[in-house]
Order: sequence, then C-alpha cells, then structure tokens
Amino acid sequence: MPTLFRFLFILAAIAGAIYGSMVALVVLVEPKDREITIRVPSERLNPPAQQ
Repeated sequence: MPTLFRFLFILAAIAGAIYGSMVALVVLVEPKDREITIRVPSERLNPPAQQ
C-alpha cells in the first residue's frame, strides 16, 4: 500500500506543479497589443469568372 500512496502523491505533486505554472502564466504574463497586416491576393477577393 505505501507504494500506491507514493505514486498518488507524485502524480498530485506533478499536477500541482502544472496547475501552479498555469496560474503563474495567467497572473504574471501580460500580452502585448500590436497591429498586424496580412496581404490578401486580389484573386482570392475577386475570383476570375468561370466561363
């Protein structure tokens, strides 16, 4: 039985570390706003007429 408890404790510690890092990313990292420009070819906006 002690090995089961050790295994569950290790899994809980790993899950806690992952959860803690996700919370830290949400709280500490602030995204930067910036403008982007995407060039769209005119063929995609005005496809040639099918005959």
